[in-house]
Amino acid sequence: MPYTVSAFYTFTLIEDCDALRATVMALGERENLRGTVLIAREGINATIAGPNSGVAVLLDFLRADPRFAGIEAKSSVTEVAPFQRWKVKVKPEILTFGALEADPNVRAGTYVKPQAWNALIARDDVFLIDTRNDYEVAIGSFRGAVDPRTRSFSDFKTYVAENLDPEKHWTIAMYCTGGIRCEKASAYLRAHGFDDVYHLQGGILKYLEEVPASESLWDGACFVFDERIAVGHGVVPAGHGKCGCGWPTVPGEAACRSCGAAATS
Repeated sequence: MPYTVSAFYTFTLIEDCDALRATVMALGERENLRGTVLIAREGINATIAGPNSGVAVLLDFLRADPRFAGIEAKSSVTEVAPFQRWKVKVKPEILTFGALEADPNVRAGTYVKPQAWNALIARDDVFLIDTRNDYEVAIGSFRGAVDPRTRSFSDFKTYVAENLDPEKHWTIAMYCTGGIRCEKASAYLRAHGFDDVYHLQGGILKYLEEVPASESLWDGACFVFDERIAVGHGVVPAGHGKCGCGWPTVPGEAACRSCGAAATS
């Protein structure tokens, strides 16, 4: 059967994390959903899959709560079940970064819709940064983007300290898979003296969903954290596998780009 895949998040104060977890867990089990939902005092972050009707039930339930009314979901359809289990967890952060000043509820950067992204990153005065990790950047990125070569998102703080200067990098644009990393990264930059900071609303997934391939400035595929491994324009599986070392393997290439092992697909 076809599976609807939905990725969404929102930053908002949640004081009843355990109660919300119990309700979402029970609802997902009833609707035959799979995937992971993370809940913290700072908000909610999820990538889920299941029958379209079940995904809709969960989103409708959340959006009926004023705290989650503005949730924007990135959705796609796949014939392969991307997740095997249903997990709802309460965590200290919905995205581990380890910097209290990186609070999107206080100082997030300026959102840029996918339709306006090309014009922004084509500007000569814009410094474009990919906030994802090295194994994600390895199979796809926007043309001209800088790769910070991080192994985990928390490493981004070190990259900023060692490579960026608010006196030199006046206008910064950044992007990530679904938008959530840029929420914290942009808030962190603004807290450290960078005033003109932009980020792609909805992330790469929303861009690939809404911008035609003929107009796209995206090259390659977008790594996703499920059994599809990577998706391309139209948010359809791009045919990648995964090496034992954790890096995605690229269709048509004989060996892993990271460790050199023979590719499995």
